[in-house]
Amino acid sequence: MKTEQIYIPISEREQISAIVTVPQRYSAGEGEGVILAHGAGNDMNHPLLGAISLGLVEAGYLTLRFNFLYREKGRKRPDRQDVLMTTWQCAYQFLRDHQAYRPKRILIAGKSMGGRVASQMVAEGLLPVSRLIFLGYPLHPPGKKDNLRDSHFSQISIPMLFFAGTRDSLCDVAVLESVLKRLSAHWQLEVIEGGDHSFRLPKSADRTQDDVYQEILQKTLEWLGATGH
Repeated sequence: MKTEQIYIPISEREQISAIVTVPQRYSAGEGEGVILAHGAGNDMNHPLLGAISLGLVEAGYLTLRFNFLYREKGRKRPDRQDVLMTTWQCAYQFLRDHQAYRPKRILIAGKSMGGRVASQMVAEGLLPVSRLIFLGYPLHPPGKKDNLRDSHFSQISIPMLFFAGTRDSLCDVAVLESVLKRLSAHWQLEVIEGGDHSFRLPKSADRTQDDVYQEILQKTLEWLGATGH
């Protein structure tokens, strides 16, 4: 595989860092690409994104990870929604149009905020991708299970894969399942026992963090195979 750090222009004066990893046997215009977006409190180097990216590349997928603009500037507070969406759009267009990559299909995997913004854009027809993977969806604020961020899901028609931890304060598994059961699009929910919003386990767990990452990767690859990828 080949890994390259690149920069993607966001405006005439601003750009973001990104990492492209290409499998050994990849042909521009024929292969498949996965864009992975980070959550609000981390960046593209989060261990979960790194592990999933590596596993996908080993399975033959090109991957692109990128920083949102606020993280690129060293800030902690996320950008406005329109800036987040513009950044997502630029990352997508870069991968779609780059002469050396040009995947025939592009899939999205987003951690928390990264997946939320992407799904809202897909619902609005702004990101023409073939699959959506949610690595911990922020369904509701902590302790506010009646304040749901789910209104746009009914406008999504492509298959969606959700990972949710049983200790996730931002996504009650039972509430998420009730939301998904109302959708007409194909969906699958994978529950990570003991996982929090980042799938971190309690100290008493009988498995390692790497075990969790491998479980997420394997479930993802199985789902992609079952849905035609």
